[in-house]
Amino acid sequence: MKRTIIDLFEESVAKYGAKEFLLEKHNGKFEPTTYNETKAMAQRIGGGLVAMGIERGDRVSILAEGCNNWIISELGLLYAGAVSVPLSIKLEESNDLLFRLRHADVKLIFVSRQQLAKVRRIAAELPDLKHIVVWGEDAANLHEGETTLESVVARGDEWLATHRDEFEAIGKSLENSDIATITYTSGTTADPKGVVLTHRNYTANVEQALSVISIPSTWRTLIILPLDHCFAHVVGFYIMIACGASVATTEVGRTPMETLKNIPINIKEVRPHFLLSVPALAKNFRKNIETSIRKKGKTTERLFHLALKTSYAYQADGYSKGRGWRCLLKPAVALFDKILYSKVREAFGGELRFFIGGGALLDSELQRFFYAIGIPMFQGYGLSEATPVISTNVPSKRNHRFGSSGRLVKPLDIKILDDEGRELPVGEKGEIVIRGENVMAGYWKNPESTADTVRDGWLYTGDMGYMSKDDFLYVLGRFKSLLISSDGEKYSPEGMEEAMVDKSPLIDQIMIYNNQNPYTIALVVASKENINRTLDERGIEGEERAKEAVKMVAAEVAKYRPGGAYADEFPERWVPAVIAIADEPFTEQNGLVNSTMKVVRNKVEKRFEGAISHAYTAEGKAVDNGRNIEAMRTLLG
Repeated sequence: MKRTIIDLFEESVAKYGAKEFLLEKHNGKFEPTTYNETKAMAQRIGGGLVAMGIERGDRVSILAEGCNNWIISELGLLYAGAVSVPLSIKLEESNDLLFRLRHADVKLIFVSRQQLAKVRRIAAELPDLKHIVVWGEDAANLHEGETTLESVVARGDEWLATHRDEFEAIGKSLENSDIATITYTSGTTADPKGVVLTHRNYTANVEQALSVISIPSTWRTLIILPLDHCFAHVVGFYIMIACGASVATTEVGRTPMETLKNIPINIKEVRPHFLLSVPALAKNFRKNIETSIRKKGKTTERLFHLALKTSYAYQADGYSKGRGWRCLLKPAVALFDKILYSKVREAFGGELRFFIGGGALLDSELQRFFYAIGIPMFQGYGLSEATPVISTNVPSKRNHRFGSSGRLVKPLDIKILDDEGRELPVGEKGEIVIRGENVMAGYWKNPESTADTVRDGWLYTGDMGYMSKDDFLYVLGRFKSLLISSDGEKYSPEGMEEAMVDKSPLIDQIMIYNNQNPYTIALVVASKENINRTLDERGIEGEERAKEAVKMVAAEVAKYRPGGAYADEFPERWVPAVIAIADEPFTEQNGLVNSTMKVVRNKVEKRFEGAISHAYTAEGKAVDNGRNIEAMRTLLG
């Protein structure tokens, strides 16, 4: 069956035309744009692109903060038969941005005023780039080769006046196999690759996702993740289009920090029914909730912790919520919900039913916390090469379990394979391999990687996991991230890393490392704020601060060793025996995390090569070695 993104959109416009689709803040309030208005504007932009010489199959980029123009311009370029190359605003022009624009032979780029300087600095090195369309800038301030979005729309109006049938024929002629986007991977273990996703990849993944979750047409979401990723595409707006629901975008600030600060304000204003999240955002939300509770005094804080303890016992692993003896706790949980949790939910607008989490593994403890306060964070699993949704936990009864990545979307085939490519039985760990219409067409200009990743229609994900007897998928981490002991045994560290960060307020980031070494180590980024506060409370001053801070962090890791509070959570042989302190956080600015806040392990290993090597020396084994103390002193400032 032919079903392109244009087909999907047109179906919804026919059904929901007068209903609000987009919500964007103007003059202090969120104003709606209907499905009909969105289509009209998208076609005007698309007509302008055709009038400017954009032909079917040409690559067109978007480098901008999330807004109406982002979504409408992408629909417009798809109407014109072009291919979208969405780009993260966090890319730096000197290498990553230049590489993508060159590699994809981009002919035209939509760019916001805030990102324009990046494009200007590299424009001379991009011979294929013919047009730069700028959002939110006066024509008088533009350079040669640049034009405003308003000018594109005006050209579209003029061209469509005599060529509308010709234009609409382009969108109708698109086939399932036509390329919709080239989405560049963030590259946690290797250089970025251009993931080629077709129109049918997207519409199939929308249908698959809707096989496990339903979105009423009355619902709203606020997109707080970058629009350039296919997770935001499929779950953020294509699913919403399919269901006739509404999509709001975060108010863009003058700086990235101001935009971040707008998120909690916008959540209250939009009152979304669900939100997309990644672990880094989830931790920030929890931190803000706990800070708010702490400010209300010791009595409220103690009551909140009692409420959590009761709720955790009642909900068990989510799947077993309220079963057996736990039903006795239901009245207490209901009381806590009324006097505490309902007030917490008001900070999220009061309508929020759940989060959908992706991007990385989400620690079970974090899932338990959000479930307890009445806005569950359902872990999903996917990757760009699968458009991206493969599985997810969902609200319906018995379809969620903490620690799992939920049930598979349908239709989708899955195999778990060993190192020799043999299929493993249920419950055994191996590589996750999937087959379905959501599997990418390949990597742009990279036939070798394509042949290695997609074989006979099966996508080899590079992730380790297993299926449970009751059809839950458990994802354990990337094979390229595995710890490898000196005897060759392998272990995925990602669950342990998430747990250590989540359970310790003194640890902001951690990377566990073992590459055929005699023992495992942990490279730790300490929490500057929490450690300084604790040191102040203890009255520790001067030269002793850094030394004491190192011991405090080491004690947090030691909780996972025999005799510690969390001794049984992870196999003893893989718990770090030695810690190395990092002298700076892992950030997007220094290239040590990607746009979804995943640690780029190979870059961290290279940046902290000296610290890692030192941890395997006799001196490095001592917690309070000179290198650790100096690194901590630098970090604490």
